[in-house]
Amino acid sequence: MTIALPRVRVAVILLALSLTAASVPSGKPEEVGFSSERLQRINELVQRYIGSGQISGAVTMVARKGRVAHFEAQGLMDIESRTPMRKDAIFRMASMSKPVTGVAILMLMEEGKLRLTDPVSQFIPEFKNAKVAVAKPLPPGPTPLGQPLREPEIYTVPAVREITIRDLMTHTSGLESGGVGTREGARIAPRKTSDHLAHYIPQLGAVPLDFQPGTEWRYSPLAGIETLGRIVEIASGLTFDRFLEQRIFDPLGMKDTAFYPSDDRMARVVTLYERKDNRLSRTDTPAWLATKTLFSGGGGLWSTAEDYMQFAEMLVNGGALNGTRLLSPRTVDLMASNHVRDLYSGINQRLQGMGFGLTVEVVLDSVAAGRRESNGSFGWDGAFGTHFWVDRKEQLVGLLMIQEPVPVLTRDFENAVMQALVE
Repeated sequence: MTIALPRVRVAVILLALSLTAASVPSGKPEEVGFSSERLQRINELVQRYIGSGQISGAVTMVARKGRVAHFEAQGLMDIESRTPMRKDAIFRMASMSKPVTGVAILMLMEEGKLRLTDPVSQFIPEFKNAKVAVAKPLPPGPTPLGQPLREPEIYTVPAVREITIRDLMTHTSGLESGGVGTREGARIAPRKTSDHLAHYIPQLGAVPLDFQPGTEWRYSPLAGIETLGRIVEIASGLTFDRFLEQRIFDPLGMKDTAFYPSDDRMARVVTLYERKDNRLSRTDTPAWLATKTLFSGGGGLWSTAEDYMQFAEMLVNGGALNGTRLLSPRTVDLMASNHVRDLYSGINQRLQGMGFGLTVEVVLDSVAAGRRESNGSFGWDGAFGTHFWVDRKEQLVGLLMIQEPVPVLTRDFENAVMQALVE
């Protein structure tokens, strides 16, 4: 006898099955080339940072050959209430949102809806006649005592070419990247968290660039990638949040990833801390992130370790996960290639051996860079301490989730993972 189930119930069951199927399965470390004993050094490392008061707690996750070999939650989500860290804790991903935006753009590129070489003005006409800011020389003489440091006046010159989608993805556009033109941004295009991309982004077209497009690598923390978010909206016909939800999060089973945590998820949000006077001090979510309308592809996503692992596993697999393909392997190769010549490695000595791809940092020469990952590995960080990398040569993903900026921990974590790889 056939039993007919209500349509809504069937939909719920199918959704639950699809989310379950999307989870990366666990495996014994030795089955995927790790030493169980050596993987314990990750726990020991995290505990040292907790014990020294540099972090409140962490979630760490490592997968290889399609199986999770390490998944641990240590320390506290909230120091004041002594709430233990949980594996499904929700973190502010900050700039680890950028690679997600990069994948969205590349999906639309594969569909023929945009090219990386397209000028931004093709989608947002206000970017058509870009200007570049040039600082006027300061008059000679020291700043009088008690007076604020003088900032140079600026004048503008025409951009020698338009900024492109690739410029935005590689931080070579000069759009609000911390130079003299950026000062004008707050006046010309104030970023209001009550705004929407459709209204805010066109205003950025009038902001003078910090340098001629393509001539420098200088990080655009929000504006550059947020402009990509608006291009996604125009090219797809969906709001940016809906595109990510329908085309990336739902297909990959990323059930807890969004631009703000819903009320029923707030209890799982990790408290944000900063180190002051040699101790961790609780701090509020920054104003730039406290929005439910301005969907920031540059830094606005909240997620869990397990969710972000689905995204990273899709990349390590060449664009597919559990039968769902978002990108072709060659497009992932393109994402993880150096697109900026020596502009990135030339910034300072610390970046020797490194390059920059399409929203991700790329290891070109691990020895010169002093990094433990394989050449060709790629990934990025978040301002609040989150970090991930994808090593396609070793079929490996490493993921560190914390809510305190401790840059040295990222390198120590990479070492702890790679030293545990024994075959």
